[in-house]
Amino acid sequence: MSDPAAELAHLAAEIAAHRRRYDAEDAPTISDAEFDALVRRNAELEAAHPHLKRADSPSEKVGSAPAPQFGKIVHARPMLSLDNAFSEAELAEFVARVRRFLRLSDDEPVALLAEPKIDGLSASLRYKRGRLVSGATRGDGATGEDVTANLRTLADIPETLKGAPDVLEVRGEVYILKGDFLDFNAAQVAAGARVYANPRNFAAGSLRQLDVAVTAARPLRFYAHGLGEMSAPLAETQSATMAALAKLGFPVAEARLVGDVAGAVEAYGAVDAGRSALPFDIDGVVFKVDRLDWQERLGQVARSPRWAVAWKFAAEQATTRLLAIDIQIGRTGSLTPVARLEPVGVGGVIVENATLHNEDEIARKDVRVGDVVRIQRAGDVIPQVLGFATPQAEHDALEPFRFPHVCPDCGSDAVREAGEVVRRCTGGLICPAQRVERLKHFVSRRALDIEGLGAERIELFVGEGLIATPGDIFRLRDHRDVLVARKGFDAISVDKLLAGIDARRSVEFERFLFGLGIRHVGEERARDIARASSDWASFAARMDAAVGLKAAFVPAVGESDEKAARRLAGALAELVGVTRVGPEVAASLADFFAEAHNRDVVADLLAQVEVRAVEHVVRASAVTGKTVVFTGTLATLSRDEARAQAEALGARVAGSVSAKTDLVIAGEGAGSKAAKAAALGIEVIDEAAWQALVSTAR
Repeated sequence: MSDPAAELAHLAAEIAAHRRRYDAEDAPTISDAEFDALVRRNAELEAAHPHLKRADSPSEKVGSAPAPQFGKIVHARPMLSLDNAFSEAELAEFVARVRRFLRLSDDEPVALLAEPKIDGLSASLRYKRGRLVSGATRGDGATGEDVTANLRTLADIPETLKGAPDVLEVRGEVYILKGDFLDFNAAQVAAGARVYANPRNFAAGSLRQLDVAVTAARPLRFYAHGLGEMSAPLAETQSATMAALAKLGFPVAEARLVGDVAGAVEAYGAVDAGRSALPFDIDGVVFKVDRLDWQERLGQVARSPRWAVAWKFAAEQATTRLLAIDIQIGRTGSLTPVARLEPVGVGGVIVENATLHNEDEIARKDVRVGDVVRIQRAGDVIPQVLGFATPQAEHDALEPFRFPHVCPDCGSDAVREAGEVVRRCTGGLICPAQRVERLKHFVSRRALDIEGLGAERIELFVGEGLIATPGDIFRLRDHRDVLVARKGFDAISVDKLLAGIDARRSVEFERFLFGLGIRHVGEERARDIARASSDWASFAARMDAAVGLKAAFVPAVGESDEKAARRLAGALAELVGVTRVGPEVAASLADFFAEAHNRDVVADLLAQVEVRAVEHVVRASAVTGKTVVFTGTLATLSRDEARAQAEALGARVAGSVSAKTDLVIAGEGAGSKAAKAAALGIEVIDEAAWQALVSTAR
């Protein structure tokens, strides 16, 4: 993005979502390295543009809010996360910052305690007069989840302490040994039950169980790495504190005291070299200033202490045999190649599958079935294939992989749009892999809007074989007795559902077209097409012509595939001849109607549904032909009502402010859009002024 404010807003939302998936849901969707890159990019932008730092900046936050199903415990001292370093230079800068802050001379040694960073779930244990009284997760750093009963089931956690201060808060990590993790997953596979992606997810999911018996049955471990609140110190240094915790009965990781950056680098290298032999997963080395009085003086920034840093490892790699390349069809029709591998252990995880991203990546890496391939597990999420390691002569003898041009699930054409790297199945309405999501879209509020037929019922009816195509929805009346007999249904609710379906047997053109789920044909484009068509028959005639043009198209001699695709798309747009329907939308329409399966589904629907053209009366106004943007909360209108008003006045409603915007209507709490409009010199009015404009239109 070229707009720093927009990129910071995007990063804030994306990082918050990933934190929620990682901390609260135990289901990360990106690697640790990818997440760290987002956080670093946010920090770079804030450093370059401090005036743009947001109130919800990720640099001010730790973890995610506690889950509502658990009680809450407020931490007596914030439970912070750690800043990351990724190189020797960044570790040296950390030490230099410590020196500057403490105003130390260059010859004053800064001793650091180096300990392996176990990849688990952070937890805090509170002892009063030597008895464990509570235990909590980190949560958002200020408030954690009360998992006291679950933590009591861990054999590593003492119930009582001898010789401890009256108040002692011990902080550490809940984790699982590699061998225990692999054994657990193997047993789950044998039982046909859920397996965990990695040890960290296992630890988090096992500790955060509402049934304590489940946690007790899991082989969880704990090791201590520091302290929170305490009524009296255990020692004067971090290293001595850890020794004291060990004497109290807590497991502690093997740590090493170093006197300078060179010693820290050596310690990092030693841990990195030996990590494969460790019985647990680690993802880096934590370096802490050893003197506790210095730790107190250094204090903290918003989300991390100034006295500690985590030097993360590079992603782990291994080699194994590529057994097959399978094509998976996503919910929106994307074809994704997946490598099936000879099982190999990488950092405590048995990897059998890895992503190959798309057909261009396969061609670029030239990996072939039978190759020995290098794989990388970056942050324990989705392993990826880096390339082949087979001797060249052996590799050359293997058959190159040919990416399919038809969907392996339904046989429909799989097309790749100009400028896109993803190939997509065009059989959206009949493709089994896409069926449920397409049907949910078909009945959604802005499409056919069938009362009583929501996402859950679509999933239920598809699962039971009552619905496979949109036309089947209108044949549900034939299965009334089956529905009435189902648990959770009765005659009244079934008849209400069937009445809601019958009420949509006559539907507006634009809703019907939008409901078909054609790629790039959103609400606005469906509305544009409907307004330019006298009825469905005239639109269908144009689609027949577009399909014919597509079938007869021949690339010019020496013309690249991409250039030919762009030329065809331009010709299709001219043929469709609808304002604001450009080459991309025209090509997508032609791809959809060129597929015989889709034409059959539409024909089946038209036998059940009347598609009616709606005359759109446009009132002349000051915004006719202009682009408007609504932002903030409107007091008298829903956003849909506001859009309808604007379109009735001949205006186009956009979702974001740009140089092409003519007017911004700002409701309560209008933020960045209103500010951007003011910066661009675009007129901004309030809701009352908008209503006055509407009332004066002819």
